[in-house]
Amino acid sequence: MRASRLVKLLLLLQTRGLMTAQALADELEVSVRTVYRDVESLHGAGVPLYGDAGPSGGYRLLEGYRTRLTGLTEAEAQSLFLAGLPGPARELGLTEAVTAAQLKLMAALPDGLRSKAESVAAKFHLDAPSWYASPDESPFLAAVADAVWRERVIEIDYHRWRSPQDVTRTVHPYGLVLKGGRWYLVAKSRQIGTYRVGQIRGVRVSDETFTPPAGFDLAAYWEQSLVDFERRRHTSEAVIRLSPGGMRRFAGNVAAVVAQAARDTAAPDGEWTRVTVPIESIDHAVAEFLRFGPDLEVLEPLELRARFVDAARGLAGIYLGS
Repeated sequence: MRASRLVKLLLLLQTRGLMTAQALADELEVSVRTVYRDVESLHGAGVPLYGDAGPSGGYRLLEGYRTRLTGLTEAEAQSLFLAGLPGPARELGLTEAVTAAQLKLMAALPDGLRSKAESVAAKFHLDAPSWYASPDESPFLAAVADAVWRERVIEIDYHRWRSPQDVTRTVHPYGLVLKGGRWYLVAKSRQIGTYRVGQIRGVRVSDETFTPPAGFDLAAYWEQSLVDFERRRHTSEAVIRLSPGGMRRFAGNVAAVVAQAARDTAAPDGEWTRVTVPIESIDHAVAEFLRFGPDLEVLEPLELRARFVDAARGLAGIYLGS
């Protein structure tokens, strides 16, 4: 465990340059005192590692020093091949780069490790799009991705759902996210927001560059934006009853926020379970809940229950004749 941590500390300094003891402790998930001991051990082993005092100080390797401790473990090599998504790479214009990187990795691996890494591609294939949603046509994805890489300010013509539908925005493109086969651009205009790349109708890349704000974390921003989206979406509640089979399906077939609400508020009601769940709208709830058929009964609100009565009568008329 300690040997692995020492290697990671060394590689962090090699790739990032100057790092404070606290930054190293955060990355390694240890105490600052442990970092001090690890640094002393590396220094004692002859690694040219030096510490600079002061507010802007930290630890660094002697300029030009490169460690040879870059061997991959079996799991690490396999994970690199598992992470290679050919579809997204192709859409970003990175097919050749990904292929070249995999070839170089294969050439560098010893024979035994190479065969195990190759087997991952033969046994696992990652398909990002969902079954019932077609991926967006995104003709400007490559241009947007290039602006993200080069930190170039861009002007986009964007088609949105609310009025006015067609707008032009000058944005700082911070990053791209692939969600359910659709690409989203996280960018700052007046404030940081999300743009669906498939809705971009035109892109003009300027010579102006920008610097993303210090500490901006694309993954953390995206996760929080999903939480905020779900909170805005679910503006009302419904009281429903679920059969045992319905409860099993309910927990696995709806948004996590709804499934969590069901677990938190569930109370036994005979063999069925009564739950209170957030809903987006009456129309959306009808579409979601009808999928459960006779395993779900709507109790409240009365408007939603009335819609289910109408739906049941309509289905009976179609299948039983009336």
